[in-house]
Amino acid sequence: MTTHEWTRTLDLEHIRRIQADPSTFARSVWHLLLEVLAYARDEASSKGTGHATVTLHADGTIDVTDNGRGTDTRTNHTGRLVRKPVMATRDVRFFDDPTAELLLDGFPRRGMSVVAGSSDVLVHTNRRHDGAWTQRYEHDLPVQDLSPAPTDGTTGTTVTFRPRPDLPGIASTATDLGYRLERLLPLTVELRDQRTPAGDPSSPLPEGSD
Repeated sequence: MTTHEWTRTLDLEHIRRIQADPSTFARSVWHLLLEVLAYARDEASSKGTGHATVTLHADGTIDVTDNGRGTDTRTNHTGRLVRKPVMATRDVRFFDDPTAELLLDGFPRRGMSVVAGSSDVLVHTNRRHDGAWTQRYEHDLPVQDLSPAPTDGTTGTTVTFRPRPDLPGIASTATDLGYRLERLLPLTVELRDQRTPAGDPSSPLPEGSD
């Protein structure tokens, strides 16, 4: 199934639309995390199983690492390596589709570009059998080409992002989050909460986040 158009790696009009309307597209840091995990769950569903590790850092940065196949890459007509443009173009399956699946927070899935468009910084690292690459985005704009990354014999994707500070954060405890993330089967999620202090149990996730 086609998920993104390969004809361009950057859709500025799409990006600006996301950034101009965070209440519709970004909603909260919890929603952004679910958008990232939705791709890992796609991979797990295709294989029957899968694993992801989520790390919540004290500075608000979030790491999501999965053991999927890694994001597809191709060599274009000039010999330049191009990765599927998941960050800065729309996911044609979900964006603007009124029938798009609902994520755990009860809001529709829009695609990974919502995460990049709602983050001050995002780094996408990709590990495939034919090599590994990384690319950095700032406010959803790529600030470097694909750069070689160390390989360790594994495949998968790591998305590290720092959401915009004006978005509602994740205040729930690791225990509560872990319980919610159990519903992403067949993807299993390991949660590492390095926030200081940890989430306040008196501040639950937003209404509808079950």
